[in-house]
Amino acid sequence: MTDRHTLVEACVASLGDVRAAVAAGADRLELCGPGDGGTTPSLGLLEAVLSDVSTPVHVMIRPHAHSFVIAPEWRAIMRRDITLARRSGARGVVIGPLQTDGTIDMPLLEQFVYEAGDMAVVFHRAFDRLADQDRALDQLRTLGVSTVLTSGGATRAVDAADRLRAWQRHAGAAMEILAGGGVRAHTVAPLLQPSGLRAVHAAAVEHATFAELVRTVRTIDAAPTDFT
Repeated sequence: MTDRHTLVEACVASLGDVRAAVAAGADRLELCGPGDGGTTPSLGLLEAVLSDVSTPVHVMIRPHAHSFVIAPEWRAIMRRDITLARRSGARGVVIGPLQTDGTIDMPLLEQFVYEAGDMAVVFHRAFDRLADQDRALDQLRTLGVSTVLTSGGATRAVDAADRLRAWQRHAGAAMEILAGGGVRAHTVAPLLQPSGLRAVHAAAVEHATFAELVRTVRTIDAAPTDFT
């Protein structure tokens, strides 16, 4: 047995998803609104989730799924959403503002980090749209972003496993590289090799599939550290 424990985050968009993910053993929840693309959940849904479970909740802050570029009329609304998430008791927020040139919107991100206060700040998969991801990783760490959700620029995280593990080694303890994108029971092992990643992310909409992933991760956690 080992003392390894990989964090498994579930992407959820309903109370039913939340309960199933927690029952399966999710360590953390990324709460989104209904529909594709990951948008800001309603305050009512957030409050219902926070009153129902004690598992840490990170809240997606994204007003629409059209683009990662934030038009001026949405910026104050997003700052208010962050404030409401913090006051409600969420542990973190998930954001990812970009500029039209494909770089991080650093001034806006700095505002969002300030509004988040003592909450964790996660930069979501807008990261995979960036041209210079290595530079962006250092920029995010400097701003105090605690987690980057990424597939390493690939369709599936497993196809960029070496890159993701290298980023985690570079970031060290200051930042969590959260592998997301096609993470399933049959693809997770290469991500969790010794000196590899310590956190994975998967949608929990298919409850049995998510539960299988959690069981597989726990089996890997308990295995000797020289597994392949």
